[in-house]
Amino acid sequence: MIHGDDLDDQMIVAEVVSGQKELFRFLVKRHEQAVYGMGLSFFRNVEDASDFTQEVFLKVYRSLARFEGRSRFSTWLYKIAYNTAVNGISRKREYRSLAEDEIESEAETPERKLLRSAAREAVLEAIGDLPERYRICVDMFFFYDRSYQEIEAITGYPVNTIKSHVFRAKKLLKEKLEGIADGDL
Repeated sequence: MIHGDDLDDQMIVAEVVSGQKELFRFLVKRHEQAVYGMGLSFFRNVEDASDFTQEVFLKVYRSLARFEGRSRFSTWLYKIAYNTAVNGISRKREYRSLAEDEIESEAETPERKLLRSAAREAVLEAIGDLPERYRICVDMFFFYDRSYQEIEAITGYPVNTIKSHVFRAKKLLKEKLEGIADGDL
């Protein structure tokens, strides 16, 4: 018997398409957190992100036979997720960066937490001021660890446009945050 944990994504896809449909759960298990994270970025609430995740995996399951393997499975999956989110965003809220997720350590002092909170708010404000196309490219590149080519496959933006968006976003963030680093909180 084939066990999904021992197979890579491409092999699982081939097995599911050939009739081993129960193996699809391994693809879901491997990728649901990333898809859910994208849902949170776009829709900003748990319920909509959960619905989005289910919708994406249903679309992926129905389209699995059309996956040709010319890219990584994860790239193909994220393209479906991205398109689903973009199509749904007009019905919901605007895109929210994955950077908005709060990271907190229980061992921090109250002063350190206050500084982290102020810095976090400044970064969130700066990211929130970026044009949406910049935020999407920055998120995919830095938080989802996607290459420029993968971002191109996911968003449809040309690689040079993505590089330009990331470069401009970093420049804008640097300019916006320089005053904060100088103590202008």
